[in-house]
This record gives sequence, C-alpha cells and structure tokens, in this order.
Amino acid sequence: MTQYNVRLDAFEGPLDLLLHLINRYEIDIYDIPVSQITEQYLEYIHTMKELQLDVASEYLVMAASLLAIKSKTLLPKHDEGQLDQQIEMEMEDDPREDLVRRLIEYRKFKEASSYLRENEGKRSLTFSKPPSNLDHIETTSAPVNPVSNMTIYDLVGAFQSIFDKKQKKNRKTPTTKIDRQDIPIDTRMNEIVIELSGRTGKQSFQSLFPYPSRDHMVVTFLAILELMKTRQIRCEQQKNFQDIMIHLVEEDQS
Repeated sequence: MTQYNVRLDAFEGPLDLLLHLINRYEIDIYDIPVSQITEQYLEYIHTMKELQLDVASEYLVMAASLLAIKSKTLLPKHDEGQLDQQIEMEMEDDPREDLVRRLIEYRKFKEASSYLRENEGKRSLTFSKPPSNLDHIETTSAPVNPVSNMTIYDLVGAFQSIFDKKQKKNRKTPTTKIDRQDIPIDTRMNEIVIELSGRTGKQSFQSLFPYPSRDHMVVTFLAILELMKTRQIRCEQQKNFQDIMIHLVEEDQS
C-alpha cells in the first residue's frame, strides 16, 4: 500500500489532547486518574501511528512523562522511619502537580484565545470609512466548519472504535487470501462523494467503512480527512458518544 504522511493542524499539541480526554470523560482536572488518562492517551497515539499520521515528538515526550508519573504513583510507600526528611518530602509531593498546573494554564490560554478570536470576528465586521456601494462585489458564503459540534479527536476516537470492531469480527470469520489492490485516496474520495450524493447528502461515519480490510479502512479515513480539509463534507455529532454524521456540503448549501 502507498505510504501517506498526513499532518493535521487541528491537533494543537499533547496538552490539547489531554484536555480533550479530561473533558470527554468528565475527569476532575485537580484529581486526574493517571492510569486511566495514560491508557486513553496511548490509545490515541497508537491510532495516529496506525493511520500513518506524522506524530510530533512532543506527543511522545508527553507519553513518556505520563508513564513516569504513573510509575511514581505505583511506588510502594515506606515507613517514615526508613527515609530521611528530604526523601519524605519528595514522596509527599504529588507527581501530578506539575501536569495539573500546565493543564490549567493551557486551558486559560485556550479560553482566552477563543474569546479573542470571537471578538476579532466581531471587530472585522466594523468599518471606519463612509458607506460605499458594494453591489458590484460578488458575495460568498462563509466557510463551512468541517467538524461541527465536535473535535478532530472525536473523529479519531470513532475510527479507533470502528477499526477495533472490524478487526475482531474479521478474526472470527473464515477468510480467503486475495491479491491486494491499492486504492488511491482520490478514488476513494470520489466514491464517498458519490455515495453521499445518493443518500440525500448525509450518512453515518460508521457506514463508510463497509470492509474490515485495514488498508481500505485507513484509506477511507484519510479520504474523509481530505474531504473535510477541502470543505466538501462536514462532520456533526449532536451529543457525546452518539453516531457521527457525515454531510455533503454542496447538499447543505443548496
């Protein structure tokens, strides 16, 4: 299969991924269950590698930090008489403290940037010049948000769940070895658009993965990401853990 290296701007860094997991699983940021958050984080990193995405080194550094924190929390506690005062103070320190502080600071900056971005949009609608006749200017509709009411992490998580189910089902059923056929991403993109056009412009995310073949599933997912990037489709999820729906943008605008 042809190697595709894709880097997504929507992934804003390891702290952004951790904050997403904390919000998704309604975890108290001041009392993070290190074992659970580490497991979920590593699953996302593994899925990103399965998709041949360009995983930045900072994600791997954070994974190592989480494993180090997890190992510290699992260390056995000793009697006070067996350790000197300095070691006792180190043992009493919560190894999660620095991570919690960084997450809280990141959340503040993320909320501030969102507030500034919103006000920037409002300010861009204000003009300090006299009114002009703009009838000759062709109006264009605002760009469609390709991931409405969700994040790219939700999409990766949904693919991870579908991939695991397909692989388990494929192992249970008899298989026949056939020659592999490489599927170009452009071809799969056209197939998805045609399929959506024939179904009133929308379809569930899961239904776009009819085959358990790893190659076909990866190409399909990358094709979906490329269609989102070119704003030909958008993804929408009404509530947490509900089915993700894929909408054809042309159908929405018509």
